[in-house]
Amino acid sequence: MDLVLIRHPAPAIDAGVCYGKTDVPLAGDAAESARALARRLAALDAPLPAYLATSPLQRCAGVARWLAEHFGCACGVDARLREIDFGDWEGQRWDAIDRAALDAWAADLRHARTHGGESVAQFEARVVAWFDLWRAPLASPSPSPASSVFAVTHAGVMRMIASLALDEPLETTLTWPLDMAAVVWLRREANADADGWRLLHWNA
Repeated sequence: MDLVLIRHPAPAIDAGVCYGKTDVPLAGDAAESARALARRLAALDAPLPAYLATSPLQRCAGVARWLAEHFGCACGVDARLREIDFGDWEGQRWDAIDRAALDAWAADLRHARTHGGESVAQFEARVVAWFDLWRAPLASPSPSPASSVFAVTHAGVMRMIASLALDEPLETTLTWPLDMAAVVWLRREANADADGWRLLHWNA
């Protein structure tokens, strides 16, 4: 099966501001962004999706609805595809956040909750719960194991899924460039085990 992850286009928020769970609108038009994404996916020769999942945040969901209409597939909202919750840091400029708090968070990336939001471990648990649907698709009633699934989501979610699928440390995938509206395409071969994923495109 193919799993195509799509990062939302640019949101209407200043560069350098921390936003995760904050429901920031898109800077541009959702329909226009979806059409541009559809053209890029066609140029990549991506398969047509049997199902399209989306984060509930509006910077994802609006584009996802247009894409689902374009492809003629079902679209489902899944809260597990939300970006990580940065707690008290939400809406603050990164360079205005207390340096000691940032250092404490970085020193224990998996488990620190200096900001009062989600730890990376908590974030990982909910992303794993969504990804497990496609790692063991025979246990899921829909879509079929051979189908293609698209997800419109966030950079953190995409990096976490790449870490899980490719057996790469999260600290590694966090360093990979990932633009706004970027496409990441993973493929699980029919005869592969549950973790037999290949990366076809990153930041496409």
